[in-house]
Amino acid sequence: MPSPARLLLTGATGNVGAAALRALLRLRSPGTVVVAAGRTPNHGRQQLAPEAADYVESVLFDFTKPETVAPALHGVTGLLLVRPPAISDVARYLQPVVHAAVAAGVGHIVFLSLQGAQYNPFVPHHKVESYLKESGIRYSLLRPSFFMQNLSTTHRDDIRLHDQLLLPAGHARTSFVDAHDVGEVAAKLLLNPPAASAGYELTGRHAYTYAEVAAQLSAVLGRPIRYRAAGIREFRTYERAKGTPAPLLNVMTGIYLAARLGLAAHVSPVLAELLGREPGTLRSFLERERTCWLP
Repeated sequence: MPSPARLLLTGATGNVGAAALRALLRLRSPGTVVVAAGRTPNHGRQQLAPEAADYVESVLFDFTKPETVAPALHGVTGLLLVRPPAISDVARYLQPVVHAAVAAGVGHIVFLSLQGAQYNPFVPHHKVESYLKESGIRYSLLRPSFFMQNLSTTHRDDIRLHDQLLLPAGHARTSFVDAHDVGEVAAKLLLNPPAASAGYELTGRHAYTYAEVAAQLSAVLGRPIRYRAAGIREFRTYERAKGTPAPLLNVMTGIYLAARLGLAAHVSPVLAELLGREPGTLRSFLERERTCWLP
């Protein structure tokens, strides 16, 4: 009989990782072991949802400390690979993880990439996809569109305190996706690896201009939220003044520039097909998270 699955999740306390963890605990077969990777396992364990902490192992794993990688991968059959936002030097920190996974005999890697990464050499996800393709390991590339959760995290205070979205996305449309849905897809692929490597474009059913997003926010919050279509220089100056780290700012600039050029507008049916249901809508997300934008 085959050995029970041992599934290792990096980013297990993040938006997608936490959603994947919840789905794994709900959908897993008896004997499946779920492991949360973290730089400080005890602290990471405390950050897990209460219903998850008693059923999840924790292991030391730090992208910046190569000596932690191989031990964490021992016996792992499936890996959810999530690039920490602060890491932009993927050749130094993520390529060795791919090599270590191959050496450890990991059978399948689910990588959290982004929509259009295969065509955009300016985002770090593009290089990681290349490493996976060159490795010979079986992989599933999740290419989600713009996360709705960015509105409730990265841009939360702009909306909550300043009633605005200041972004260099122009007036083009952007497709949005709920990270909860992406996490559920990651869990399903980890539990039932596809026969062949593939990439999956994951979007909701609709694409919106940011003016339309601001209008939906206004309706949900009961106060006017405006979208300011900033230039690249204005946006970068604004984010630097807020203290946004340079690596994250560079990734954000690349993503919003792609949106400005109309490269983020595509809507795909793949997410609904993988979920077996309709994906969450932007309006339902805004209503669910409404309190985070209250003054």
